[in-house]
Amino acid sequence: MSEEVSYYEDFTEIQKKVWSLLTDAVKNRNSEFRTPVFICGDDKDLDGRVVVLRKADPDNNFIQFHSDIRSSKISKIKNNPSCSILFYGKEEKIQLRLKINCEINYKNDISKESWEKTGHVSRKCYLVTDSPGTISQKPTSGLNGKFNDFDFTKEESEQGYENFCVVKCKIQSIEWLYLAAKGHRRALLKLGESNDFKWLIP
Repeated sequence: MSEEVSYYEDFTEIQKKVWSLLTDAVKNRNSEFRTPVFICGDDKDLDGRVVVLRKADPDNNFIQFHSDIRSSKISKIKNNPSCSILFYGKEEKIQLRLKINCEINYKNDISKESWEKTGHVSRKCYLVTDSPGTISQKPTSGLNGKFNDFDFTKEESEQGYENFCVVKCKIQSIEWLYLAAKGHRRALLKLGESNDFKWLIP
């Protein structure tokens, strides 16, 4: 049996592949799985946006991304922590649909650890004066003075921590779809005390 067939028709290999893609995306800027679409809200106000994957933990079944605490998605998560994340890799021919339960980490050990690993130029996102999405009378980055010119030290960037948070996403289920020339394959993995795996019709 070929390696490809043994992969996409074997539960253990599928699970290994999924986590390999997610963990690689954290450090590989060129990974197609690095920037998934995060979907939150409720049936009256669903909203989606692209986020950057910052951590993937296969042992504890969670992934993380960063956000400005003032972002509208944070209030949506607070109202309804049940969200989803959609990944797609054209080269891999794989789609991942994750059902997740979100936890907002703000000014705690988790956010502090992530903030310390964030380079000072990357911290500019959290140095905008007004909340993301605030209406402006002109095109703007939202940054003022030296921050707008990216002429600031790491010490000066520390004030951005006031707006920084980490969204920790506990994975409830992963729906995997592989687009194969010999016939697509689709499966659902429900995560919990005992994982439950089911094949689905693509």
